[in-house]
Amino acid sequence: MSTIIYPSPIFGPVHSRRLGISLGINLMPSDGKICTFDCIYCECGFNADYKPKLPRPTRTEVAEALERQLIKMTAAGQLPDVLTFAGNGEPTAHPAFPEIISDTVALRDKYAPDAKVSVLSNATMIHREQVFQALLLVDNNIQKLDTVDMTYIRKVDRPNQPSFNIERVIEQLIRFKGHVIIQTMFMKGTTGGLHPESVDNTGEEYVKPWLDAVKRIAPGQVMIYTIDRETPTSGLLKATPQQLDSIRDRVIAAGIPCSASY
Repeated sequence: MSTIIYPSPIFGPVHSRRLGISLGINLMPSDGKICTFDCIYCECGFNADYKPKLPRPTRTEVAEALERQLIKMTAAGQLPDVLTFAGNGEPTAHPAFPEIISDTVALRDKYAPDAKVSVLSNATMIHREQVFQALLLVDNNIQKLDTVDMTYIRKVDRPNQPSFNIERVIEQLIRFKGHVIIQTMFMKGTTGGLHPESVDNTGEEYVKPWLDAVKRIAPGQVMIYTIDRETPTSGLLKATPQQLDSIRDRVIAAGIPCSASY
């Protein structure tokens, strides 16, 4: 198992399959992982295996580090296509997330006005009004919706809170009124070691209810993808390009732009 723990608060730039040249903003500690999910496919590993000893970066530390990097990239004539909140856990869980978004938008406007601000989130904090309002300020508000099946969610996404309810998440996603991009991981294979359980969410029993929820949310865009890097759980397999293309085409047929990354 090869685990990626990102530097903090700034990393990259890196090439994103979906976003282009991305300068990463990691609001988690640089020595471990803090996340409201504990996904079995996470490239950062499991929460319990990478408990950090360092604190999260402060609002001031994030702004100062971002400004330094943007000044450096401006001097090199190589500005990013996107400033992406990602890294070692859920960015919206940072206590100063709304203020950090405001700072980032201001720095983007000053140094890289053509760059987009993106947030990769698992949607566990969008019920908090300040987080919700902050996400309205970013260009790419990318929220996870792997399935609408709670049994699958508990097995694969593994939310920390027992009270997590996907229907409440969908209701919050609808509130964005289209200012949201839905991102979904499709995969195959098994988990569970000696007692393997299927994690295949490419079948009709998963795709149709998911697509019905996507239609209700009416996002501006959908991004579907599959496993790209090594995972902390063995037995997981990539969805095929044919499966992803078929799902993508159904989303497009519903009148919603959709891309597939293999």
